[in-house]
Amino acid sequence: MASSSDTKHTAQRGYLPPQNAEEQLLQRRVEELCRAVQFRGQPRYTDFLSDRQQQLAQAALHRAGWSSCRWEGGYPQAERKILCILSDLDAPCEPPIQAVRITPREKSVRLQHRDCLGALLGLGLDRAGLGDLLPEEDGSMVAFCQPTVSRLIVDELRQVGRADVTVQLCEDADWQPHFSTQLCSATVASLRLDAVLAAMLHCSRDQAAGLIRTGKVQVGHVEVSSAHLPVYQDDVITVRGKGRFRLQEIGGKSRKDRIFIHYQEYI
Repeated sequence: MASSSDTKHTAQRGYLPPQNAEEQLLQRRVEELCRAVQFRGQPRYTDFLSDRQQQLAQAALHRAGWSSCRWEGGYPQAERKILCILSDLDAPCEPPIQAVRITPREKSVRLQHRDCLGALLGLGLDRAGLGDLLPEEDGSMVAFCQPTVSRLIVDELRQVGRADVTVQLCEDADWQPHFSTQLCSATVASLRLDAVLAAMLHCSRDQAAGLIRTGKVQVGHVEVSSAHLPVYQDDVITVRGKGRFRLQEIGGKSRKDRIFIHYQEYI
């Protein structure tokens, strides 16, 4: 598709301050952990944090003047991560992360992320104790979690969706993601959320605005209510019951003055 402009939009979403009491509590907790490390010299760890929570935690670290930290999620490309707050960057660090492999008994079955997460939360687990769920090529799923919940998963999880499963603790391995994603392209009239979401979902802007208005849309794990919200490169847009998308690149404009976008759809 020909373009009248090769100029790319590289602006990214800026820092959004805490939006509710829960987010304020997270920042206070990070500051408390910094003080505990300063007083005792022992590393401290948060729960698994989403990318939005990681931004808030990073802001709290900056406010506390703390730079000695590491982010760990069980594998290099992890999305959900634990913040390890250290006395210094050379201090030993053993993040509380355990990998658990969930394997369908029938070899023809491929476990789905949504079904696995639902089954794990159905055990009464808190989402904060769970990291990423990593699909494997053989149809199994590796769940990264805190050691305090790994044994519960091994002992209690027997079914995911309609599939019978076996569960075992995993030894350290060189984990590699096998997420199923599809790279898509589209053109939009503007970089408003309703316009971009309509392109991603192949629906009308009125339908996209309705999803936003009824609280079914999150941008960067923050629920949004305005169809006019501008979107930026690298934004992750989640639509309840529809899927998840990452706006990978915003390109130039077409001859009809529409903006090219490239995005990943998580299948």
